[in-house]
Amino acid sequence: MASDRKPFLEVRASPVHGTGAFAARRIRRGTRIIEYLGERISQEEADRRYDDDASDHPHVLLFSVDDDLVLDGGVGGSDAKYLNHCCDPNCETEVIDGRVFIIALRTIAPGEELTYDYHLDYDGEYDEEALRKFACRCGSPACRGTMLAVR
Repeated sequence: MASDRKPFLEVRASPVHGTGAFAARRIRRGTRIIEYLGERISQEEADRRYDDDASDHPHVLLFSVDDDLVLDGGVGGSDAKYLNHCCDPNCETEVIDGRVFIIALRTIAPGEELTYDYHLDYDGEYDEEALRKFACRCGSPACRGTMLAVR
């Protein structure tokens, strides 16, 4: 039997960046909203596919599950790939048995953009160039100016 429940999110243009995911209905705190899906690849393959150092707009479709496994949301991914970064997010990610879920940190109102903190790993120096490439545009009063993880 098909569910008559409206989906949790809808995808549309975002004031934060490009395309975003927005709450299609009220989402209660603790709700598992969507699974982040994508081709399961090695870290080496992810590095081969996306050279962030050679790009002015690094890809953020990769989700590191652990030291060996990466999900490439650009290949067979779900709408979870449209959630934008925010330094003061309303969602978080949770890895359970090699699967990644987006969870509501608080109750989210219909129409509100769904976001989580990317905490991006970057092996290089956090110099001016890296900070420019991975600049945050969330607009939050708590914005730290970058999508990179705090070291």
